[in-house]
Amino acid sequence: MPLPVAPTKRAALLPPEAFEANARPPQKQARKPVAPPETGTPERPQALAFDTRGGSAPAAAYTESFYAEDEEIVVLEPSESTVEAEPAARRRAAADARARKPKAKSTGPAKLFVLDTNVLMHDPMCLFRFEEHDVFLPMIVLEELDGHKKGTTEVARNARQASRSLDALAGAKGADIAAGIKLDSSGHREAGGCLFFQTQALEVLQPHNLPQGKADNQILGVVQALRDKHSPREVVLVSKDINMRVKARALGLATEDYRNDKTIDDLELMYSGALALPLDFWSKHGKTVESWQSGVHTYYRISGPIVPSLLINQFVYFEAPGEPSLYARVTEIRGKTAVLKTLKDYGHLKHSVWGVTTRNREQNFAMNLLMDPEIDFVTLTGTAGTGKTLMALASGLTQVLDERRYTEIIVTRATVSVGEDIGFLPGTEEEKMGPWMGALDDNLEVLAKTETSAGEWGRAATTELIRSRIKVKSMNFMRGRTFLNKYLIIDEAQNLTPKQMKTLITRAGPGTKIICMGNLAQIDTPYLTEGSSGLTFAVDKFKGWPHGGHITLARGERSRLADFASEAL
Repeated sequence: MPLPVAPTKRAALLPPEAFEANARPPQKQARKPVAPPETGTPERPQALAFDTRGGSAPAAAYTESFYAEDEEIVVLEPSESTVEAEPAARRRAAADARARKPKAKSTGPAKLFVLDTNVLMHDPMCLFRFEEHDVFLPMIVLEELDGHKKGTTEVARNARQASRSLDALAGAKGADIAAGIKLDSSGHREAGGCLFFQTQALEVLQPHNLPQGKADNQILGVVQALRDKHSPREVVLVSKDINMRVKARALGLATEDYRNDKTIDDLELMYSGALALPLDFWSKHGKTVESWQSGVHTYYRISGPIVPSLLINQFVYFEAPGEPSLYARVTEIRGKTAVLKTLKDYGHLKHSVWGVTTRNREQNFAMNLLMDPEIDFVTLTGTAGTGKTLMALASGLTQVLDERRYTEIIVTRATVSVGEDIGFLPGTEEEKMGPWMGALDDNLEVLAKTETSAGEWGRAATTELIRSRIKVKSMNFMRGRTFLNKYLIIDEAQNLTPKQMKTLITRAGPGTKIICMGNLAQIDTPYLTEGSSGLTFAVDKFKGWPHGGHITLARGERSRLADFASEAL
């Protein structure tokens, strides 16, 4: 199939907002002077100049210019002498046009990306994620997509959605499959390339050491044929299959993983929710700090170079030998100033929550989030034994039974087994979820302990009361539900996909608080990594939201054996 050779300069249009202020088309066009070409350097094409104001000022009044990337479209801006004579409205329009300069795109010719079937089944909208580059689909990919469309699994749903997207593109008005279909023809303006189908047989020469007839090897042969046919244009295979990428590299083919689904590339870059203030913080900011008292909390208004790095509901702490410590939370950011609010010390026995006191700095940060009624969404991450489930249950019981802030606690989790599945479980929904809720039972056993004077009757009554306010639900039946004034705990959230996480969080009605907990080092769901987990997705999207908070718990408090095992094994 003949593919058009990628142009060295792709057409780029200025955003339509740049011409909103135009009352009439530009009346003056100026040509940018072209310098004499150097030896061996091709002459650059001349560029058109557009007046962003829509006025009739002479071209000499314009001094500054910038390029719309890839195509030399020069937008001329008014000089200072012209600005002084302009009306205020026209000056504002020109300033708005300058603020909306187009973002720079990648330089060089567009690439041709060949998609593997697993990419389409992983993200059915992947066709529109390649910006200005072109996409090629081998015929064997369409065959495999057709074979996976049956069923009710998420993979089958994604295969059907991808097929519908392909049908919408191929059936668009004016679509020419032989010449390539514009990816923005279905309304996705972020995609600037074309979609090509394999409509003709290619001269595929598969290596003799690869089995003939296997779908993966046929795709590799198509990539090799396209590379030879359209050289020097870069042809890249995109696949989620690691072995497929290894074989492609062994054959000398360019290949990449599909990275659009990854929130972060390195877990070390994930937002931790806490920030250590530098040791010279008070010496640099002490003279400009304004403080006041409100109730039991002290507030500090600070300014300086540290403010741009802060986020709403981020915790800051200052610890230095010989100086008073500071533990606070960012409650307000306005311009170059930020307001810090000191925390409640839940490590003290008089501030215990359902008999539980915090044992380290990060646990105290987490308890401040869990007990704050203004925080609707809390995410907790950390290794095994850091107290995520115990603190979430303790704060939930206190706010349900003592403060009457919520009506009941709902606990759910992803039912992904560590080893082999033991088969179907008998009983009702709650009975089927029983084996998955061992962590809940272990923590309830700790929280149900009362004073020795209460005796067996007191402990039994407490356990019965707690059980009556805790409901265990399966995630399979969450679609369409709305929770009102509930305290919802999502355990093992690291095994959720971003789509599943969105489904659960959007169940929240008025007065509901959601707590997501998980250990990103213990992901059991196939095809999920730390960067693409739904928990990582939620942490990144909710950071800085005034009614959401996150903290990464650093130190385990389960036992000395568990702590040593986490580090040594």
